Amino acid sequence: MGKPVAEETQISAHTSGEALIGTGIPAELADARGTIDNIDAALVHILAERFRCTQRVGHIKALHDLPPADPAREARQVARLRSLAEESGLDPDFAEKFLAFMVKEVIRHHEDIKAEYDEGSAHSIPKHGIVGR
Repeated sequence: MGKPVAEETQISAHTSGEALIGTGIPAELADARGTIDNIDAALVHILAERFRCTQRVGHIKALHDLPPADPAREARQVARLRSLAEESGLDPDFAEKFLAFMVKEVIRHHEDIKAEYDEGSAHSIPKHGIVGR
């Protein structure tokens, strides 16, 4: 007999609302996908928190007339994340590309915040920045 298969009444831990009812996929696969979905949800929450923090940084930079980009900090972050990636068994090149994507978005937000300050339409520094646009 083969491996157990997800039964018709079994619903995975999917947070996306997708239930694996009567799919006939192996229970092991359903469990693995449920774990991935939970990790994805955690990543979204962590990224939202990160962007709240970077929004606050953008306001501080704008108030002190500092540039939106900080190449020296970015270089230190790349080295740090590549090292963490290696220690964690993650491809360091992937980690660097992911960081570059985030930094590009953060700089864009910082430029927008700076423009708001220059126009006089910015408000006080938020305790937690606003995610999104």
